[in-house]
Amino acid sequence: MPEFVRSGVRMAALLALGASVAACGSFNEASRKFASAITPYKVEVVQGNVITKEQVDALQKGMSRQQVKDLLGTPLLASVFHANRWDYVFTIKRKGVPEQERRFTVYFDDTGLERFEGDEMPSEQEFVASVTTSIKNPKVPRLEATPEELAKYKADSSAPAPSADTGTSDAITTPPPANYPPLESPQR
Repeated sequence: MPEFVRSGVRMAALLALGASVAACGSFNEASRKFASAITPYKVEVVQGNVITKEQVDALQKGMSRQQVKDLLGTPLLASVFHANRWDYVFTIKRKGVPEQERRFTVYFDDTGLERFEGDEMPSEQEFVASVTTSIKNPKVPRLEATPEELAKYKADSSAPAPSADTGTSDAITTPPPANYPPLESPQR
């Protein structure tokens, strides 16, 4: 290889090395802001049961295990070694929201719910407000119906009453089918 080609290759390599070193040194605040804007998507992680102040207030001593499960949901931890204790743990990790973790424990005896203890639980509205970050002053829907609203859904007194012999309304005249088609096609 001729000498002038070798010196040209050396010069190009030195220029490339110098440019790369200079690029590292020019990583300033604007570059950092730009790089932080291009971060990978972080998955929202929600684990456990959300337990609210309203649910805790509804707990009563002596409730059965099934009643507690219906009210609070299935416990996150139910140990074989502590059969009379259920642990509810709730964690949420979201971008832009401080990580939340709450613990709640219920204890049973032979008659039912004996006692419960845990962190201070937020109301439903407080919880919704704490996880809503993108909307300023979010409108939290009312979560209970008023007695007037419930009255709208009571049975309409003008509807025909069920007949005593069949238990069906006079408006229903078509009998149910005597047999149904098979769920699977016959195999040959």
